[in-house]
Amino acid sequence: MQMRTLGSTGPAVSAVGLGCMGMSDFYGPADRTESVATIHAALDAGVTLLDTGDFYGMGHNELLLREALQGRARERVVLSVKFGALRDADGGWLGADGRPAAVKNFLAYSLRRLGTDYIDVYRLARVDPAVPIEDTVGAIAEMVKAGHVRHVGLSEAGAATIRRAHAVHPVCDLQIEYSLVSRGVEDEILATTRELGIGITAYGILSRGLLSGHWSADRALAPGDFRAFLPRFGSANLAANLALVEGLRTLARERGTTVAALATAWVLSRGEDVVPLVGARQRERLAESLAGLELRLAAEDLARVEASVAKGAAAGDRYPTPLMAHLDSEQREG
Repeated sequence: MQMRTLGSTGPAVSAVGLGCMGMSDFYGPADRTESVATIHAALDAGVTLLDTGDFYGMGHNELLLREALQGRARERVVLSVKFGALRDADGGWLGADGRPAAVKNFLAYSLRRLGTDYIDVYRLARVDPAVPIEDTVGAIAEMVKAGHVRHVGLSEAGAATIRRAHAVHPVCDLQIEYSLVSRGVEDEILATTRELGIGITAYGILSRGLLSGHWSADRALAPGDFRAFLPRFGSANLAANLALVEGLRTLARERGTTVAALATAWVLSRGEDVVPLVGARQRERLAESLAGLELRLAAEDLARVEASVAKGAAAGDRYPTPLMAHLDSEQREG
């Protein structure tokens, strides 16, 4: 397994991590046995970075990870945990809570559910506009000092917020959506993280399945699959977005690989400071993306990929308008 480092202050991790959200939430029912088998397959392939959130299935995902990690050496796994997302009994979004007391409360529950005495990277899922980021990061820093957290991370934070947070305590990485069809991070944020020595953990590298090579216009969504509400999967945009994928499919066939591997390799090519998170729920899909580690894209290949899917070519935003308003990373000054 190739290795990368989360920023200048963070841990060494596998060049590709496993995002575990879909095993518990947002994409409809998942098979628990297959989910555990997928985590084991990732670990056996050398994946060390596992990403979760305490609100994925209201704690279900953390309990699933605890089950999957039984008998595995804790020190060989880097656990990245998001906290602070508030949800109701129906799974609705209620905002974020970044208060210092809430930080410590969320952490206590995560430690218990995960069955560990420390979390490697701890991060607020969405910036809380009602709480200065300095206060939130300061509380995590206290938990670092106490030994309950190893590193401070951020999620979907804008450039100004990143600077303010980093001034309080070194931030090892920013988790943010980054794929061929989601490249907003390149406008300002990426330059900021690189200036400060902060890594990027990129989620949504296959745009929630859109770039997997397996999506079709007539695919039926399972109950509870939140892609039904995402603009890029809406009938007005889906055909245009799938047309982009066909260009990738042609290049993938020429290289004897899959669309998923090609899309993963493109994210890997963005720099040694970028670590893609594969959101696979099945071993077969995990293997497709991990194949991107062996795919070397020459300048000509990259040019053809970006000609097929130009920056800004995707039809529709990555979230519905109300949820876009919760993304600090998407807010533009002035």
